[in-house]
Amino acid sequence: MKSISTKLFILSLFTYGCLQAQSSYTNVMISNQSSPEEVSICINPRNTNQISAGANISSYYYSTDAGFNWTRGTLMSSYTVWGDPAITVDTAGNFYYFHLTNAALFIDRIVCQKSTNGGMTWSDGSYTGYNPPKQQDKAWGCVEWTNGARRGRNFLYVTWTQFDHYGSSNPADSSNILFSRSTDGGLTFSTALRIDRLAGDCIDADNTDEGAVPCVGPNAEIYVGWAGPLVFNSQFKIFFDKSTDRGNTWLSNDIVVADQIGGWDYNVSGIYRANGLPITCCDVSNGPYRGTIYINWTDGASGDHDVKLAKSTNGGLNWSAPIRVNDDPAGREQFFTWMTIDQVTGYIYIVFYDRRNYADNQTDVYMARSTNGGTTFINERISASPFVPTSGVFFGDYNNITAHNGKIRPMWTRLSSGALSVWTAIVDIPTGTEQSEKQIPSDFELSQNYPNPFNPGTVIRYQLSVNSFVTLKVYDMLGKEIATLVNQNLKAGSHEVRWDASAHSSGIYYCRMTAGDYTETKKMILTK
Repeated sequence: MKSISTKLFILSLFTYGCLQAQSSYTNVMISNQSSPEEVSICINPRNTNQISAGANISSYYYSTDAGFNWTRGTLMSSYTVWGDPAITVDTAGNFYYFHLTNAALFIDRIVCQKSTNGGMTWSDGSYTGYNPPKQQDKAWGCVEWTNGARRGRNFLYVTWTQFDHYGSSNPADSSNILFSRSTDGGLTFSTALRIDRLAGDCIDADNTDEGAVPCVGPNAEIYVGWAGPLVFNSQFKIFFDKSTDRGNTWLSNDIVVADQIGGWDYNVSGIYRANGLPITCCDVSNGPYRGTIYINWTDGASGDHDVKLAKSTNGGLNWSAPIRVNDDPAGREQFFTWMTIDQVTGYIYIVFYDRRNYADNQTDVYMARSTNGGTTFINERISASPFVPTSGVFFGDYNNITAHNGKIRPMWTRLSSGALSVWTAIVDIPTGTEQSEKQIPSDFELSQNYPNPFNPGTVIRYQLSVNSFVTLKVYDMLGKEIATLVNQNLKAGSHEVRWDASAHSSGIYYCRMTAGDYTETKKMILTK
């Protein structure tokens, strides 16, 4: 048995400010070769030890041990390789690497290369969107996993921006969102189809239609959101479209999801180019939020860009008011967001750069996690130490993150001593809160809270070997009880509870669990 004692409190006294600068997760440098930036990363759900990743302009990486070690290669194709990597995976565990080309017409098509061996080697590829002299940009792909009748046939969907003439200010030139699909595992793609109804300009800024990221719903619906103008130079919006027949037809009018304050192209101190392009995901897990569509972006409010999320529970017809994902006080910058959903748990994970802890350009990497369908988020720092970007170094246009069955692997770019490198963090979270009779724990246990250190919310997990009356209480360093989180009869199994410490000051706290004769205490660190 363990209990809180005066001796324990004395032994725990130390300078928590030192711990505040540390992440509770192992950081792994994927590569520092060829000045990598603008990243993509993807876990193979069939084998979560296999992870494929990419970075501008032509780097690919693979891991066979869940991200602890990485091998780098240079992607080659007869169509050429020119950046904007976007990696996805199909039902058989094959990876697909979408990217741009650098042919005579410059970014003249979207190329898709396939790997059947965990990202170690890649095919020469196929392409879509070749429509000279128009130019193609920012493609993202997804795979139809959700329809059992087509399982294994690997329908691929890809969306991107087409420019009549990239960089042109001619009012006659426009940008549009295009869609294409492959029904044969990436061997061939359909003729590109325009899906947006309101065109943008070609300057590659706020008035350009850009940031189209597709996803698939539980009944094989295709969903995609993007950023662009409703009214040029004044009303910038997040738009949405969908297809219920695998991309053959789309809505007659774009649906407006939300305002995007200041547009998607904005300035962040120390960053060569920043943007708030949206990411669209759909929950196809068997959890309570199955079918919910989420769109994540950053707004353009000058000097205080925030991470935003809107959701729809009726197939995109109506959208919630945007919520603020970052939980720091106003006045600090957050930028370069990306979102994914763990399709086993339905949990949402969002990664972004964050400056909440500094008054200058020092930058951390944070991850936000929601277990309740995007209603609330827990924020935590996942980078081991801050870095300072400089405006003369291009960081790309986004970070990235992938998750499956409790394995979460974010990916970001870091600048150190003038050199770029790309990193991941080893984030492994136990999944499942209810267990069958055969899976009932053999003992009582109080797990360490997650995250720790935290600000301001944290999750506490515990397990019971038999039905028990449980109390879970929080104490400060003086032993004063400040919160009762659980005080009830519970069934045997695994449980979790969230503690919101927003009303409490930074410092060390203790969580004590009592169930029958069992008592255990864990130390928690609140950093604000």
